[in-house]
Amino acid sequence: MNGAVLVIGDVITDIIVIPEGPVVRGSDRRAKIRQRPGGSAANQAAWLASLGAPVKFVARVGAADVEPNAAYFRERGIEPFLAADPVAPSGVLISIVDGDGERSFLTDRGANLNLAAEDLPPSLLDGVSLVLVSGYVFFTEGPRNAVLALMKEARARQIATAVDPASVGFLREIGAENFLKWTQGSGTIFANLDEALELTGSVDLNLQMQTLGRFYDRVVVKRGVAGAAVGGRKGVTLSMPAPLTEVVDTTGAGDAFAAAFLSSELKGLPLDACLKAGITAGSRAVATIGGQPG
Repeated sequence: MNGAVLVIGDVITDIIVIPEGPVVRGSDRRAKIRQRPGGSAANQAAWLASLGAPVKFVARVGAADVEPNAAYFRERGIEPFLAADPVAPSGVLISIVDGDGERSFLTDRGANLNLAAEDLPPSLLDGVSLVLVSGYVFFTEGPRNAVLALMKEARARQIATAVDPASVGFLREIGAENFLKWTQGSGTIFANLDEALELTGSVDLNLQMQTLGRFYDRVVVKRGVAGAAVGGRKGVTLSMPAPLTEVVDTTGAGDAFAAAFLSSELKGLPLDACLKAGITAGSRAVATIGGQPG
């Protein structure tokens, strides 16, 4: 590897709820409830580090949580750059997991909403070969402007960039056209099936690739149980199926995929090996509770 991966996005405490059956309105339902460090970008950083990539991670947390979070990331081989918010608490997400492993989210992004230009100085790019940005930072004006300025500087330095839309719900709120306008010119987009549909208006994989290829150099679509595909302006270049896996919790599967894909690429592996590594990591992620490697 020629340099580190700079990951930018949210730190979130994931509270994962796995009910034993349908929620009973106005009454009780037994459930497994687990608390884990999370956030899409934090998950990606953790997976990248676990796969041997040097990682810098930038986010904003409540002032009282800076040191505990920094220690957590350092223990996992990540170099943290955490800004302390003097007012807002750290973000929290409640993930309710259905019987088939699919999730619904209730999100309070907290201090993440206040990520600012002073948290993202150009010096962060020193020694970096790739900037990976979680889509969550684009859904609020302050963080969006700060990140776009750093991405512009990264491109000026010829540093590769990649984006992950991260949330189809927030995409619908801000509009696909806006997201595409803000992030166009990024080297790679990692989108899941719902995000690709929202961004293109099409369910056809080849058309999704061609449409998104007008905005990004490379398009990677994560297709869940169907595997994943890579392509661009000319359509699908490569597609692979996913192995049969017992699904426990799909939290972080896409983050694991992106991390493994990029880690493999940074090691100089060919495209098919990168795609296979991403699918393998995603399958590993859905077999456990939480969005980060154990």
